Amino acid sequence: MKKTYPIARFLFALLLILSVYSCKKDKNMISELPSGDSFLPMQVGNSWYLNKYNYTEIQDSIMISGALYYKFYSVVGGDGISISYMRIDENGRLIISDPRNPEYTSVQADFNAKVGDTFFTTGKGNDTDNEVTVVQKSDKEVVFSFDAIYHTNLKGHPYQVRYIKGQGFPGNWTRLKINGVVYK
Repeated sequence: MKKTYPIARFLFALLLILSVYSCKKDKNMISELPSGDSFLPMQVGNSWYLNKYNYTEIQDSIMISGALYYKFYSVVGGDGISISYMRIDENGRLIISDPRNPEYTSVQADFNAKVGDTFFTTGKGNDTDNEVTVVQKSDKEVVFSFDAIYHTNLKGHPYQVRYIKGQGFPGNWTRLKINGVVYK
């Protein structure tokens, strides 16, 4: 009986400590994820911010060939800058274009496609065209696999892109702003 009490007290203290730490929230997790119907919410001001060296924000909207596109401005590693013009069309496809070359379009996602469905980014059959396959889809996320099947060196080396419904880009964002609401 004398040995059981200290062991029980130790186990109780250990259980208490573990329960306190397991209830703490991860500081990198968004406490309340945004809700919405879009796998990539598009509104000027939306931002996915990790730090001053890595972030994406929607800065503006622009008409390209009669369709409304959003300007996504990204900084990667502090010195890499990417500007993309994207929209989701009436069929649920994520389309990229460029105001300097409006006849160019590329399908980057088809949010209405089912698992196993495939499509091509440009349909031109050249080395920049990718075969895209929906590899995973649920009510909360969708994952696309891109394979540059017409490129001699890149064919057979696919990469995946994931979108989270209501949030868009996945990540451990330190600040996430979607449709005017700051989530972190």
